[in-house]
Amino acid sequence: MADVQEPLARGLAELCPPPKVSKPRLRRWEASRYLLNEHGIEMAIATLAKLACLGGGPPFQKAGRVPLYPVDLLDEWALARLGRVIRSTSEDGHA
Repeated sequence: MADVQEPLARGLAELCPPPKVSKPRLRRWEASRYLLNEHGIEMAIATLAKLACLGGGPPFQKAGRVPLYPVDLLDEWALARLGRVIRSTSEDGHA
């Protein structure tokens, strides 16, 4: 009986998603995915690259030529971009 349950248990474990990897900094494609998954902000990789040149995007650091976005600063930027919660369209959403 144990022989039958072992493959079954292993099969169920494979169906579970892997735990979140907590990285302190994300590459640009990871930052794009993170903003969508955590904050609901759709931001294309190319848009993040453009904002890195022009300004107005989330702050980042560089490791050589690779831009890395600190997760805590991504969260701050996303919350500032979202603004406050409003209850009707007659409110402008800004403080």
